[in-house]
Amino acid sequence: MARDLLNNEIQSKLDVKMTERYCPKEMAAAIRALSMDAVERANSGHPGAPMGMADIAQTLWSDFLKFNPKNPKWFDRDRFILSNGHGSMLLYSLLHLAGFDLSIDDLKAFRQLGSKTPGHPEYDETPGVETTTGPLGQGLANGVGFALAESHLATKFNKADIKIVDHFTYVFAGDGCLMEGISHEACSLAGTLGLGKLIVFYDRNKISIDGDVSGWFTDNTPKRFESYGWHVVDNVDGHKHDAISAAIDESRKVTDQPSLICCDTVIGFGAPNKAGSSDSHGAPLGSDEIKATRENIGWEHPPFFIPDQIYKAWDATAKGQKKEEEWIASCSDYAAKYPTEWSNFKRVADGLLPETWESEVRACYEGMLMAEDAEATRKSSQVVLNNLAKNLPELIGGSADLTGSNNTFHENSHPLSSRSRDGNYLFYGVREFGMSAIMNGMTLHGGLIPYSGTFLVFSDYARNALRMAALMRIRSIFVYTHDSIGLGEDGPTHQPVEHLSSLRIIPNLDVWRPCDKAETTVAWYSAIKRSNGPSCIVLTRQSLPQQEGKRNFNHLDKGAYILIEPSTPPNALVIATGSEVALAKELTAALNLSGKAIRLVSMPCQEKFARQSPEFQEQILPSQIQKRIAIEAGSTVFWHKYVGKKGLVIGVDQFGASAPASDLFKKFGLEFQDSLLKIEDFLEDTD
Repeated sequence: MARDLLNNEIQSKLDVKMTERYCPKEMAAAIRALSMDAVERANSGHPGAPMGMADIAQTLWSDFLKFNPKNPKWFDRDRFILSNGHGSMLLYSLLHLAGFDLSIDDLKAFRQLGSKTPGHPEYDETPGVETTTGPLGQGLANGVGFALAESHLATKFNKADIKIVDHFTYVFAGDGCLMEGISHEACSLAGTLGLGKLIVFYDRNKISIDGDVSGWFTDNTPKRFESYGWHVVDNVDGHKHDAISAAIDESRKVTDQPSLICCDTVIGFGAPNKAGSSDSHGAPLGSDEIKATRENIGWEHPPFFIPDQIYKAWDATAKGQKKEEEWIASCSDYAAKYPTEWSNFKRVADGLLPETWESEVRACYEGMLMAEDAEATRKSSQVVLNNLAKNLPELIGGSADLTGSNNTFHENSHPLSSRSRDGNYLFYGVREFGMSAIMNGMTLHGGLIPYSGTFLVFSDYARNALRMAALMRIRSIFVYTHDSIGLGEDGPTHQPVEHLSSLRIIPNLDVWRPCDKAETTVAWYSAIKRSNGPSCIVLTRQSLPQQEGKRNFNHLDKGAYILIEPSTPPNALVIATGSEVALAKELTAALNLSGKAIRLVSMPCQEKFARQSPEFQEQILPSQIQKRIAIEAGSTVFWHKYVGKKGLVIGVDQFGASAPASDLFKKFGLEFQDSLLKIEDFLEDTD
């Protein structure tokens, strides 16, 4: 009762003080108060960025950003990305105040187990969060992907009289984001592509965890972005509503260049003793400083209390619903005038595959089973793409300057550029990390299924973007070729050894390593159909034989299947992947002829197999068969989960060498005679 009276008294005083007028200063103060209070309550977090960027956020969200809080997934909304994700309380405050399904109790639970307000923004955990951010620079690169997707889809579907794809991508980024190398990769490409609906706010507060950045970051950032081909608005006072608004207005009018708005701000703005220093960056302000801050910014209210007047000023529900209703009306007109285009747009926007797609894949698979000629799986992948992509317009590919080697350019590919935005293939240049994070942005935007290519060894460059795709459970497809020492003469710098194991330990990432055309077809099928996680398709440079026999599509799609079954019940297992399946088949056949009873299992995807029922797993790898061998041209340690501590793994646990592939396989013991002796010795020792 006493608290209710106190709140009523506070509200009455505010009603006298304020009218229904627009009040940007008070609205920004609400962000600052919520942010410092939530961090204080959690006893951890980053209050500095939210307090410093509150005025920029208030101006953008109140005057420009197009969204509907009651439908966070509305397709034609503007996308807002907080690349400096450590400042997550800025975003959570905005979402709460604007009317999203994020309560004051959710803010009080900041950084607590199971809350909707984790330490860094997480996609699909909090309504209105467009992408998971925290690893600096990746949100900025995602933003390039969002803007690229918007541009591509707008070119494909918009008509002169009706635009159904027409929105901006706004990104907040700090000094740390622009120090990260990925910002160079992504922003350079964004300038080349002329992504005019990408607007980035650079929070130039000149402070990072270690203090004043002048000791380690003296780039002329405006000139750097001008050299990329960006439109730059420099020296904007990040605490003045009118200056911020004018910069946004100017940037929105530039349609052929992305824009960078350089905002000069004070980190921890409003904190009288800690503002402008690293003291406000990554720790609670403390009760004394919070009390002083309240007095300094004129915020007279207790923690987590927002007066009705402020809520009314912030509430975007009515405006957002009106905007979406206008869009729906435009879509109705579009559907009436352009029914075929509307049907296609609706399908891709909803993330649905064509009704005929599955039958087309199975027809392709049947054709692949008939193939006889040896072929590198990177080439097989291109053949599969030739078949599948012609009726899958949302598939958009690319490569990091290895198109001819990765074979990612299929017969229906058309380059995407600043002049041809409806193209479905991107020449990313030598930008593996940027490419992967941009892909994630396109996936998150919706309406597209992106895939990319590079050498497997360079997955190291892109690893954190793969991890983020897996963490967000999104459908990005990563094609990696030249998958082992089998690439030959380029030598150990280009020969992956530990990379398959390294990728397999990332949770929720499917790693496919097919042995021929049939398995490559299934790998693509699984990757495209899988809407709740990313996939890697790992392919050879060298030619591989096509495996014979009528193999069941559904068994291949489960990640592992029996390729050879002996005439008597098996007492030993051989498991192989990719290029080593052919070797394993020779070995199994020879061992069975010598009186052994060996089952050969091809396991193109360990992760898919691990998700199958215990009954199916037992059917393929019976627990009573203790004698187990795995063969793969890579690190051996990971295979002991399937062969046991005493099992035999034939692989490569050292760096490669520069020589023809055949010489390397012989040198590292991945050839018939050497492997046969190892297996025979192993079987004799365990008899």
